[in-house]
Amino acid sequence: MLVTHVENTCDLCLTPYCIKAANYLVESIDETVDPCEDFYEFACGKWIKNAIISSESNEQSSLSQLAKHLGHTLADLLSSSSSNRIKESKAITNARRLYSSCIDEDTIEMEGIDVIMSMINKELGGWPVLQGSAWNESTFDFDRLMLKLSQYNNYIFYTVNTGVDETNSSIRSIHIRPSNLAIHNFIHYSKGIKAIQAYQYFFENFTLALTNDSSAIDDDLIDLLEFEMELFKYFMSQDQSDFRETVRTTLGNLSHTINVTFDSSNYIRRLYLFANVSVIDADIVIVSAPKLLHGISSIIGRQSPRTMQNYMIWRFMMNRAWHMPKRFRNIIQQFTHVFDGTSTEESRTITCANYVNIVMSLSVSKLYIEEYFHKDARKETTEMINNIRNIFITMVNRSTWMDSKSKIIAIEKTRAITAKLGYPDYLESDDMTKLDKDYAEYNFNLSYMLNVLSAIQLHSKASLQMLRYPIDHKEWTDISPTRVNAIHRLLRNEILFPAAILQAPLFDKDAPKYLNYGGIGFLMGHEIAHGFGDEGKEYDLNGNKVSWWTKATVNAFDKRKKCIIEQYDDYTLTQVNRSVNGEQTLDENIADDAALRQAFFAYQQWAKTHKNVDKKLPGLTKYSTEQMFFLNFGHIWCTKMTDESVHSDLVLDKHSPAQFRIRGPTSNFVEFDRVFGCKAGQGNSRVKKCNVW
Repeated sequence: MLVTHVENTCDLCLTPYCIKAANYLVESIDETVDPCEDFYEFACGKWIKNAIISSESNEQSSLSQLAKHLGHTLADLLSSSSSNRIKESKAITNARRLYSSCIDEDTIEMEGIDVIMSMINKELGGWPVLQGSAWNESTFDFDRLMLKLSQYNNYIFYTVNTGVDETNSSIRSIHIRPSNLAIHNFIHYSKGIKAIQAYQYFFENFTLALTNDSSAIDDDLIDLLEFEMELFKYFMSQDQSDFRETVRTTLGNLSHTINVTFDSSNYIRRLYLFANVSVIDADIVIVSAPKLLHGISSIIGRQSPRTMQNYMIWRFMMNRAWHMPKRFRNIIQQFTHVFDGTSTEESRTITCANYVNIVMSLSVSKLYIEEYFHKDARKETTEMINNIRNIFITMVNRSTWMDSKSKIIAIEKTRAITAKLGYPDYLESDDMTKLDKDYAEYNFNLSYMLNVLSAIQLHSKASLQMLRYPIDHKEWTDISPTRVNAIHRLLRNEILFPAAILQAPLFDKDAPKYLNYGGIGFLMGHEIAHGFGDEGKEYDLNGNKVSWWTKATVNAFDKRKKCIIEQYDDYTLTQVNRSVNGEQTLDENIADDAALRQAFFAYQQWAKTHKNVDKKLPGLTKYSTEQMFFLNFGHIWCTKMTDESVHSDLVLDKHSPAQFRIRGPTSNFVEFDRVFGCKAGQGNSRVKKCNVW
């Protein structure tokens, strides 16, 4: 391994942040491992050995630690009294009120199940499994129940929402598609008998806790499972192309476009009317997977009213269980243990802070950036984004497989990407008018369950009301400033990096640039690259779904992506002895591969014009600044997970497991080989490098 020895302390960075960074890296690296053989073990070996997964968590990682720290921070902010600057905000007052009702477990226990059961019996037609033979199936009305559940943002079979129009990203349209049944609701069927049994126990124990009459539980459960298994087998038998099919129609023609047993046009009209939006025959409707919509409807049509009522209320209750008294939370905890390995519930303060962060994210974000976000971070990260963007343009120009016509359009699209960093600008202002307007209907009281039911209705209304709102390119959607994540929105050609992810070890305003580029710089490159992957290549610089690559470029891309698929298919996660799915993780792997190259070359470029600015870290002086770049990149993906969570991620996650997010891109990168003195053919250096960009 190539190292550079530095003895002079003048070359050391001894700031508080550098000492902190040196400590976390020294405690992470396992120097008994050759980085050329297994860079993941080299960068993370000591960290993995010492990491302990707490009983309420399914993993320990740099990102999960960031999220946990954020939870504590938000709990403190929501429980403290208002500062003078933000005291008058009604939105923040209601966020605190919602949090208070959530942590008030005495009132939750005292209130019990009265609110939720009253709502089920009065609004949803009751739950047959609890009523035994007393339930009257002649009262069943599928259309009415589906509409009512949709108003509570519970789309059991079909999801309807307002979205950006794919063919004209300057307007919104109505979207209808199958709900995420096969992916999330049916995961227990893909995990084997133990998971199916846990699901059965969940239903039995949950319903037993709600009734003294258990006579109907066993028979109703059998019917419910048979129905669900039929749906699961149907989904699994469908060709992937059926999931991707999209049909564009109007509301007036919808019933001629999709073959379902309910009145789809009338359902959508009534749903939007709930949000005080009148829809007309000419309104555009985008139908995703129409064949599946028909298939689901056919299976539903063969069921008894009792089975359908039981199933739809069960799905609604599953989503409410975490908000119910402790005995119900214990029941769902036993079930989720099979999927994530957690054995205890998260602390109530963090659970409640995270919940309020979902329901009133911008109110919470206002509190957070006021106290914890350095405004200078936006300036520095903007500079980083621009440097990395320029590197990607260079990579496009130098690509040998892309023809000149496609290159010109790709470069235009890259330049047009909007980068949103930290938070929407208006949150910086002392003027609370917009915040209070956005949350004007959010009025919470002491009853937590009433607050929960109110919040989900408001969320449903807000989505539907967007249909008549003009597109605002300044708005933050799909992710809030207080989320530890980053996204690329293809329909807007924009990338968003929330304030909560612009934190150590990914970024710090006082960190040497090799740490920042190896951390947040990688994520910036990843999100940029998403605009040019298997899915991103379908969207132009305005976010419209247009095939802008030439046929020759598409064919050349397909050959390169095949290499990536085969590379990741060959990876086996020894912890559970399961292979990675290279097809499922393709887009993320392409983005990871491009991201490492972008971030590294951007750092190299910066270092050329800032000679001797970046100093070494104490205890790590033998590593060059370029090696330190890779070490921090490795560290941000150090991860230890429960076996159950690993299994679930392999089924559900489009990202590769953490160790292959390190090993895949580094083994494809000749600059990694140069920096660490690796030879092609060693464990962490592929002979056949797979690169798209």
